[in-house]
Amino acid sequence: MRPVFCLEVPADNTYKKMTTKAVIRSMRLRTLPLSTAGIVLGIMLACAEHSVPWYVILLTILTTVSLQILSNMSNELGDWLSGVDGNGREGPKYGIEGGGLTEDEMRSCIRITMLVCMILGLGMIRASFGTILRIESECLVVLGAAAIWAAMHYTLGKKPYGYRGLGDVFVFIFFGLVPVAGGFFVCSHQVDLSTLLPGAAIGLFSVGVLNVNNMRDMKSDAGTRITVPLKLGERRAKIYHTILICGGWCLMLLYTILFTKGWQPYLYMLTLPLYIKHLIGIWKRSGRELDPMLPMLVISTLIFALLAGTGFILQ
Repeated sequence: MRPVFCLEVPADNTYKKMTTKAVIRSMRLRTLPLSTAGIVLGIMLACAEHSVPWYVILLTILTTVSLQILSNMSNELGDWLSGVDGNGREGPKYGIEGGGLTEDEMRSCIRITMLVCMILGLGMIRASFGTILRIESECLVVLGAAAIWAAMHYTLGKKPYGYRGLGDVFVFIFFGLVPVAGGFFVCSHQVDLSTLLPGAAIGLFSVGVLNVNNMRDMKSDAGTRITVPLKLGERRAKIYHTILICGGWCLMLLYTILFTKGWQPYLYMLTLPLYIKHLIGIWKRSGRELDPMLPMLVISTLIFALLAGTGFILQ
């Protein structure tokens, strides 16, 4: 007689494969280039002036990627619990909405990812400064804790800031200023206020990615959250988006003119046609049609950061 507590697992292991794919979908891999753009630029700015150990670079990038994955999973769970993710949503379906993950499984994934963030972050600080017990290291620990909090509370918690129209501010800080200036500090052990200019440039592009996402989802977001496009309306949101992109370019040009020499630092100018094409697409599209504009801006920002960093190193 078969025991009543015996759990049968399908021979083809379909459920396990489904769950694995769902976890990967919830990681939202297409957003990872954006999270690495700022940190890569900060690292390359440091490498232009200092010798940086490869393991510090690797741990810094892995820490950033893990924070982005934590943010993506937390956002998905928060949107699901609040009812924002529904039939009217214009974007792609991820793990929970797609049926591959339960709420409890997503919570477990978030806990594991948060632990990974902490381990990688502390490892990064230890590798760079040699100890956690010094003022620079302790400041980075506090900054890391703030980054984890920001990653988890965009849509999670009692008062998620993403539902109150504050997402743009936090994205500007934690996708622009913090990774560029912070990455430079981790790799060089120096504070350079001039890095805030390229940091702000990447921050504005990152806010642009969020703005595209929010413009696409205006119909489904109405009545469930507050976003900048809902406050401004579609046309003004597109004007706002144009200002973000143009502002980012102006800030990077200002940094290049003031703090670099030669033609090499202007390599990022090669990405200008991509941004022009992106803006044309923004003004011609609405709703679901805006979805391709999101990865276009993400990839353009990563290429922009890589070319800028390469130019700063070669000068």
